[in-house]
Amino acid sequence: MISQQVMTYADFMNAPKRRDRAATRTALLEAARRRFAEQGFDGTGVREIAADAGVDATLIFRYFGSKKDLFAEAVKGEIPEGVGDPDAGPAALAEAMAREVVLEDRAGHGGGEHPLLVMLRSAGRPEVRAALREEVCGRYLADLESRFDGGDADLRAELVGALLIGMGVMRSVVASPVLSDAEPDRVAALVVEMVAALENKP
Repeated sequence: MISQQVMTYADFMNAPKRRDRAATRTALLEAARRRFAEQGFDGTGVREIAADAGVDATLIFRYFGSKKDLFAEAVKGEIPEGVGDPDAGPAALAEAMAREVVLEDRAGHGGGEHPLLVMLRSAGRPEVRAALREEVCGRYLADLESRFDGGDADLRAELVGALLIGMGVMRSVVASPVLSDAEPDRVAALVVEMVAALENKP
C-alpha cells in the first residue's frame, strides 16, 4: 500500500515537469522559426532564440542536440492543404503550393517566410541542402509525381518544383519587383496554365 502511494505521488510530481518540457520545446521551435525566417541560419544565434523563448540557451542543446538540428526541425513546414486532396490533379496541387508556400502573406503566422523559402536562403550549407532535398523531393515532388499520368512523371514533377522554387528565389532572394508586386491570383492562374500544359502531355 505504501509503495502504491509513493508511485502515485511520484507520478503527480513528474507530470508538471513533462508538461514544462513540452511547452519549452514548443516555445523554442516557435522562436527558432521566427528568427530563421527573419535572419536565416547564419544570422541567427542560439542565445537569441533562447531569449525569445524565455529560457537558457543550454536547453537548445538538451532538447535538439545542436543549432543545425534545431534548424532542421524548425523548418519542417506543413504540407499545403491541397496536397491532402487525393483527387487534385497536378495543376490544382501546384496552385495550392504556389499560394501557400510562395505567395502567402505570413504576417499572421509570426511574420517571415515559409520554411522552404527559409531553407533556400541558407542553401549554401550542406546540412540545409540535405533538409531541403528531403523536404522538397521527399514530400512535395513525390506527391506531385503521383498525380501525373503517363511517362516522365518524375521529370514533369521536378519541372513544376523548379518553377515553384524559382518563384521563391525571385520573390524572396532576388526581390524581383515584378513578381513581388504581382497579384497573387494572377500569378497562381499562370502557374495553373503552365502546369496544365505538362499535365496534358499525351
